[in-house]
Amino acid sequence: MTARHPGPPVIGLDLGGTKIAAALVGADGTVLARHTRPTPATRGAGAVLDALAEAARVVQARGTAAVGVAAAGVIDPVSGTVTSATDTLHGWAGTRLAAGLASRTGLPVACDNDVRAAAATELARLGDDGTLIYAAVGTGVGGAVAAGGRMLHGAAGIAGHLGHLPSPEADGLPCTCGATGHLEAIAAGPAITAHYARLSGQDAGRLQTVAERAARGDRHATAAITLGARATGRVLGGLANVLGPHRVVVTGGVPRIGALYRDALCEAFAAELMPPLRSLRPADPHGGADAAVLGAAGLTRTLPLHAPHTTGAPS
Repeated sequence: MTARHPGPPVIGLDLGGTKIAAALVGADGTVLARHTRPTPATRGAGAVLDALAEAARVVQARGTAAVGVAAAGVIDPVSGTVTSATDTLHGWAGTRLAAGLASRTGLPVACDNDVRAAAATELARLGDDGTLIYAAVGTGVGGAVAAGGRMLHGAAGIAGHLGHLPSPEADGLPCTCGATGHLEAIAAGPAITAHYARLSGQDAGRLQTVAERAARGDRHATAAITLGARATGRVLGGLANVLGPHRVVVTGGVPRIGALYRDALCEAFAAELMPPLRSLRPADPHGGADAAVLGAAGLTRTLPLHAPHTTGAPS
């Protein structure tokens, strides 16, 4: 009888600011076991690495071959290091992610940015020559870019950080990276909420409140949402003219607020396109709830594996 899951399984870990998702993934892509736990985001990099290792142990089975981890921050998969990060995870920048996790689990580790890992599942559907733009708009604006069937990483793993492209709509606004005038400063969820407060003089607290007020006809809420959406659409449309993508994906918490956002983004995107791309439109991702952990597991096949060392547990 033929085995349903031929070949050794691998572990996929998705590290976010609030939770860690772990899955044991068979060679055929089937999820064999799942586990989630809170991220100890305020306790430092060592505590985060310990939590990742424990999540991996919960789902690990005999014969597990490797671990793939998709993490927040700018990740260099060649060195296995977090080259830059915000304070969402305290002390995360500079962490030797691959080495620290490999030494804790005793398994080889591949690592990459979480958005790139999710985008890899989309790229796999496009064939050997696929070109993809993948944008994740939430607390920040992340992204991934692939060309000719290959995910682009760039120097120090920084390729694809779409939120730090210049945006006229954000002129003069401070960005989380320390510069001004970047897309993230007007298009991320907190940025839209802050712009609503500037327009209305009222503190909405969170994006969902702004969306609810827009649905009730609040003109300032509508203006803040559509400005963020148009800024994103313009940047993605301009980038599409540069890369000529087969597919553009927009995901994240901000697009889920509804048609007001999505329609404004698509209209601005279409207005930027050169004639050969006029039929191209942003799409939702194909992946379901397991997309992140499947993308993380897939890193073990496409990126360098960092072997465990027996001398200590670096972080």
